[in-house]
Amino acid sequence: MSASHDPPASALLTAAVDTERHVARAGWDQPPRLFALVPTALLREREPSLAGRLAEADDGSLTAVEQDGLPATSDLESLLGRVAWPEDVAGVALAVERIVVPPDAERDLPADPREATDRLAGHPDRKDVRLLAACLRGGEQVCLLRQRDHDDDDAVAVGRDIAPGLTHALAQTLVD
Repeated sequence: MSASHDPPASALLTAAVDTERHVARAGWDQPPRLFALVPTALLREREPSLAGRLAEADDGSLTAVEQDGLPATSDLESLLGRVAWPEDVAGVALAVERIVVPPDAERDLPADPREATDRLAGHPDRKDVRLLAACLRGGEQVCLLRQRDHDDDDAVAVGRDIAPGLTHALAQTLVD
């Protein structure tokens, strides 16, 4: 699918919100989850057995199709560097959980990555968050952020620049 045929950005936001809520229903402490965003009309055409579960085909909507078998890795950026999509995939979404700590918590960390991670995970001011980054081939991007402390659909932050490194790495999976 070429950039000139990208769905509207509102379709990306709708798909991202729906996908984030789908992931949230499974609770916390999940591994990263990767989704292809496919035009719903195309999915209806190619998979008629799913027609009853999909939105109407003429509204420009996107359907998230989870990619099973994502390898477990702590180097998500490297994994994304090896992902490529067929042209029928209009976009992609990734849900990943992270620990956020105040900047001063990162001072004087042990050199050993495991020890550093353990110290950050035990920090009293740590916050558990889930990011859902999504992007289209044409460059549109959105990121959603849910905090474990405020785990409610109405408390999800939405923005373009919440996790720019993650959305950039994700967008690169769509480059031909």
